[in-house]
Amino acid sequence: MTTVLKIGGSLAADPERRRALLADVAAGLHGRCVVVPGGGAYADAVRAAQIRDGFDDAEAHCRALDAMGRMATDFCSIEPRLARSLEPWTEIANASRVWDPTTLRVGDPEIPENWGVTSDSLALWLARRMRAGRCVLVKSADAPSQEDADGLAQRGFVDAAFSAFAMRYGGSIAIWGPTRNVTLRQRVAA
Repeated sequence: MTTVLKIGGSLAADPERRRALLADVAAGLHGRCVVVPGGGAYADAVRAAQIRDGFDDAEAHCRALDAMGRMATDFCSIEPRLARSLEPWTEIANASRVWDPTTLRVGDPEIPENWGVTSDSLALWLARRMRAGRCVLVKSADAPSQEDADGLAQRGFVDAAFSAFAMRYGGSIAIWGPTRNVTLRQRVAA
């Protein structure tokens, strides 16, 4: 079973935890994984530039994808056993790797190009596309227990589009915080 493991950019504030997670993935301790990097400080710079320069959300989306791509490169530098992959759904190898989503700059009809979609929703999009059995979001804060995707989005814990992406995804969704892991209750689209 493949796991899509999104490692939030906010884990830059906890480099030991991030390094340990990447080492565990490279060692196969979580099975076959595709790591989705958050944008972190690179995405924060895009948000600031959009406010300063006034470019539209579609351009911000492309730049945020580039930010995730830079974080993918950083992750591979931190853990050299992991390879960077542009299209993990086409690769047959069983090795775990880090996804660089910059190929999505050309657009995808399932992905709105605005700040309502961040690496959280993109992880679910990738998990669905790959038919991964599990999608895990690694966060710098613990998720509220007994919460569903709608509630997490309303609290701002995940992005606004997360609930819609979660409804289309058929696998399990978990959130790993620093002290607690939570499996989300899921509603499935009718």
